[in-house]
Amino acid sequence: MGPAQVKPPISPELLNQIDVRVGTILSVTNVANSEKLLALEVSFGDHKRTVLAGMKGERANPREIEGKQALFVVNLLPRKMAGIVSEGMLFDIGYLDGIAPVLTIPETGVPDGTRTG
Repeated sequence: MGPAQVKPPISPELLNQIDVRVGTILSVTNVANSEKLLALEVSFGDHKRTVLAGMKGERANPREIEGKQALFVVNLLPRKMAGIVSEGMLFDIGYLDGIAPVLTIPETGVPDGTRTG
């Protein structure tokens, strides 16, 4: 597998509109009536959110990511899926390239809610 083609250029202003923050995954639960979705309860320091992620079946034990920090987009419009509202998006590495996805994590622990950029 070779790397995917680089997407077209965007302006720094457009990139600055995306709010990416570190959150700690507190719990991972199954979403009933969904073949792909898991519900992640995530701490962003001053608040918690539910973020749905299409990771069911990607890991033998999805709960192994509980307690880990990862990167999330937090300024997406809430989206209802399988009867549950998702309040963000988990960043992962590999899914679009057809390899087993892994979390994007900080090199060392940082406070929940820390922004990227």
